Parts: sequence; C-alpha cells; structure tokens
Amino acid sequence: MAPAQFLRVTDASRQAITIYVDGEPLRALEGDTLLAALLLHGHVVRHSEFGDGPRAGFCLMGACQDCWTLTESGARMRACTTLVREGLRVRIRSPE
Repeated sequence: MAPAQFLRVTDASRQAITIYVDGEPLRALEGDTLLAALLLHGHVVRHSEFGDGPRAGFCLMGACQDCWTLTESGARMRACTTLVREGLRVRIRSPE
C-alpha cells in the first residue's frame, strides 16, 4: 500500500467507524467522504479500465467522474460525494 495522500489536520474527535474496502477493514471517522477515507490510508480509488494506472479522484466535488467505486453488489457510486457509514462495503478493484 502506498503512503497516505491526505493527512487529517483537524476534527479528529468524531466517532471512529469501520468500513470495508475489497473485504479489508479500514478505520474512518463519521462525516468523512469515502474519498477522504481511502486517501487517508494510502488507497487508490480505482484502477482505470483503460489501462493507464491507478486513479485517486480529481475534482473532489462530483464533476470529473474519476472517483467511481463499486458497492459489493456492483452498483457504482462516487467516492467524493459518498459519506462513509459503519459497515460500508466497497470495491476498488473489479472482480476478476
């Protein structure tokens, strides 16, 4: 895993929750976006379907379409506008 791309500098007193990324538990704080939670832990958001490498979001406001992730059921959601919740399960790698 790569080093974190984000660093939390404030508001760390919010309640800690657990989300699951590709089946692995990840700690986040209530009110975090999924994008922030992923980047705080050094995860990429997805791997490009066009073969040009890992992606990490671009605009941070839901316009660029670069932070799509998948729920475990396969539904798409934007990581930058999705707030984490206890037990959220997402995939950043497509099923093989």
